[in-house]
Amino acid sequence: MTTDARPGLSGLTADELAAWVKAQGEPSFRARQISDAIWKDGGTTEAAEVRTLPGHLRVALERDFRLDTVHDSEIRVADGGLTEKVLHRLDDGELIESVLMHYPARGASRERHTLCISSQAGCAVGCPFCATGELGFGRDLEMAEIVDQARHAARRLATDRKRLTNIVFMGMGEPLLNLDRVLAAVEALNDPKRFGLGARHITVSTSGVVPGIRRLTALGPQFTLAISLHAARDALRDVLVPLNRRWPVAEVVDAARDHAHATGRRISYEYTMIGGVNDTDLDARALADLLRGDHAHVNLIPMNQVAHTPWQASPMPVIETFAAVLLEAGVGTTIRRNRGQEVGAACGQLAAERAGEPPAPAVARRRERLVLASAAALRGERSEEPAPAMVGGEP
Repeated sequence: MTTDARPGLSGLTADELAAWVKAQGEPSFRARQISDAIWKDGGTTEAAEVRTLPGHLRVALERDFRLDTVHDSEIRVADGGLTEKVLHRLDDGELIESVLMHYPARGASRERHTLCISSQAGCAVGCPFCATGELGFGRDLEMAEIVDQARHAARRLATDRKRLTNIVFMGMGEPLLNLDRVLAAVEALNDPKRFGLGARHITVSTSGVVPGIRRLTALGPQFTLAISLHAARDALRDVLVPLNRRWPVAEVVDAARDHAHATGRRISYEYTMIGGVNDTDLDARALADLLRGDHAHVNLIPMNQVAHTPWQASPMPVIETFAAVLLEAGVGTTIRRNRGQEVGAACGQLAAERAGEPPAPAVARRRERLVLASAAALRGERSEEPAPAMVGGEP
């Protein structure tokens, strides 16, 4: 697979686009015309369609830039059309995913259209309940490749005269390990002259990259910070979120707490509920003690089934009991219902499907090691051995 060396046009800042227009000997208003053509309702993907430009400038635009960086997009629809899972192929053959979720108006709640986007191809964190973790790390996405996922969704919505209302960085990859490009993407998505989505409608998630959280705090952004927590006890979080060995849970929550104090923005904690693993009364009380009194909200999410783990989602009565412990401690809590399960809407599932089935012995070894690791963690035992990944078919 060859890589197109032309930069993505949506990755240019306003100043960079103005400089290019000037270099072509064109008047400055051409930059505004190009920007409108790229961003309005998701924009065009072909320079020839930018009819506001003279022919020679359309040729130059096509010569120097890619007007779209996500290609061969496969769309799978679930939940009666309320969930659209999209597999995008990039110019170098890497696969990434986005999920568009529709929420009809209900009572006082307005209609919403939320897009979950990726920041990396694959992921280096290796959470064992996540299909992306099985793929390993491919590469960081360019800024244009991040925002073009949003442009792709916006074009689809525009056909029904609808607009994206929310964007969450909870797709493939760890956003704070690609922070410069994620911040540039957020700036473009928020810019009223480009995508034009309010900062408070953008959520950036992290599995606990403390230096990245500290950097965000210093910048003081108004988007929502979400922490993929999944366990409040270090022994268990070491297994579920391997980054915990580098930045333990108390350090992650301290950084998030400082962020909330500095920005005034509530922290969202994501907690995947795994039956018999992190859903015990001990875990509920540990999470309640960890977050008691904080400006925070917990989202409890039943685990999406991932083919090569031995675990299942917690039963709903268990999740409800877990939530009751948090609520009694004054911790705001919501139980999320899964979407798009019949089309593999969990992060990385379509890309993992394309990667092919790993050998059965490798799957069996990984399952056995995960069972042993989680059992030891439930006993409070911490291990120096990393949780078993499955990259290239071997755990």
